[in-house]
Amino acid sequence: MPDPEMTIRPTARFLKLGAILAAVLALALEVLYLTQRGENSPLWLIALPPLIMLWPAERWFRRQYSRAVITGDRLRNETGVLSRSTRNIQLSKIQDVRVDQGLMQRLWNVGDLSIETAGETSRLTLRNVDRPQALADEIMGRAQQKGAPAQS
Repeated sequence: MPDPEMTIRPTARFLKLGAILAAVLALALEVLYLTQRGENSPLWLIALPPLIMLWPAERWFRRQYSRAVITGDRLRNETGVLSRSTRNIQLSKIQDVRVDQGLMQRLWNVGDLSIETAGETSRLTLRNVDRPQALADEIMGRAQQKGAPAQS
C-alpha cells in the first residue's frame, strides 16, 4: 500500500498571535482617536488601524500559498501568490533532513526543516512548520523506502 499524500504548511500559531496583537493595537488606536476627537486629533489616527491589520492578512496569504506536498516518490514545494515557484525533489535523492529551532520555536514546537539533496541546488528550507522533528523522521523514513542513502 502506498504512503498517503502528506501536505506541509507553515504553522498558523504565530499568525494567530500576530493577528491578536494587531487587533489589540488597532482597537487601542481607535479608542485613542475617539477619546481625543474633540481636541483636533490627527486624521491619520483613524486610518492607521486598518493598515495595521494588513500585516496579519499578508502573512495569512503567504501561508495559504506556501506548501510542500509529499506524494509517491516526490516532494513538491510550491510558493507564491501572484507568481508561482515549484520545486520537485525525488525522495530517493534526499541525503539529510535537519531541524533548526530557536527558543520561541522550541516553546511552540515549531521549527525550520532543511532538506539536503544530491545536486547543484542542494538545500530546500521549509520555515516554521509544526512538529518539525516528527516531519523530519517521516521524510527520512519515506526517503529510505525509496532507496535514499541512510543518514540523518
